[in-house]
Amino acid sequence: MAEQIITIENAELTPALFGNFDSNMKLLQNEYGVNVVCRGNELKISGGADQVSRTVATLNSLITLLKHGDQLDEQKIRYTMSLVGEGKQGRIVELTDNCIVITTKGRPVKPKTLGQKHYVDAIRKNTITFGIGPAGTGKTYLAVAMAVRAFKAHEIDRIILTRPAVEAGEKLGFLPGDLQNKVDPYLRPLYDALFDMLGAETYQKCLERGTIEVAPLAYMRGRTLDDSFIILDEAQNTTHEQMKMFLTRLGMNSKAVITGDITQVDLPDRKQSGLLEATRILKGIEDLEVIMLNNRDVVRHKMVQRIVQAYERYYEKGRK
Repeated sequence: MAEQIITIENAELTPALFGNFDSNMKLLQNEYGVNVVCRGNELKISGGADQVSRTVATLNSLITLLKHGDQLDEQKIRYTMSLVGEGKQGRIVELTDNCIVITTKGRPVKPKTLGQKHYVDAIRKNTITFGIGPAGTGKTYLAVAMAVRAFKAHEIDRIILTRPAVEAGEKLGFLPGDLQNKVDPYLRPLYDALFDMLGAETYQKCLERGTIEVAPLAYMRGRTLDDSFIILDEAQNTTHEQMKMFLTRLGMNSKAVITGDITQVDLPDRKQSGLLEATRILKGIEDLEVIMLNNRDVVRHKMVQRIVQAYERYYEKGRK
């Protein structure tokens, strides 16, 4: 039986460290099989030597996050535990000072995993960035946040958000309204992200002035997009022709982010995804980077991560 004591220098951090009804500490105790006792500003951890060592490393990392103003939740705690398991707990500080933008509710938008940080850094550095990964990895949300940040800093004049409307034939025809009303359901995730960061009123004003444009991919043909931050979402559902058309719209002082999940291609007749093809054709081009996110970068409910992992194992078994 091993035992270690941690001293919390700032006692005001203790309630946030423990969580509501000690939920954070119960999670650590269940996962590591240790016992944690709080006495004033000291935490006594007892259990197996290896488990105690991991618990101490995790707690110190969580305290570091709290000192930098971060809030703890289950996803963040589990991710910190995974970093500790890989001996990378020292890198947790990289996630503390990367605020991209503040939402209308006062919540800072920042990368929550090292994979997401790599993705955000790539967007900052490159003219064209591909963000590829499963659902819940923040591909679209972080890209919109980077666009809003650039817009507020007057680095660009317009934000253009687009995605392919795969069901552009019969099924769309059954939806009520004009063409814009018909494609709105496909663009809803982009609307939601903008509302969150700008507020509905500011978003509407920008839309009326033309400084924000949300449109289906077909509307991009024949245009040259200068001084713009352009996001192509759900790019796995583009064809070869659509992807080439989009990439050649880029004008002066513009930046493009292409996001997608190559495991969720909805193209009819087994057509090859333009996203997958583009990452092969454009490999090695200067000022362009492809970021691959995985299940460890999922920041939604823990069940989403488990579902993604299950599908990955299933597909891997099929390939073998």
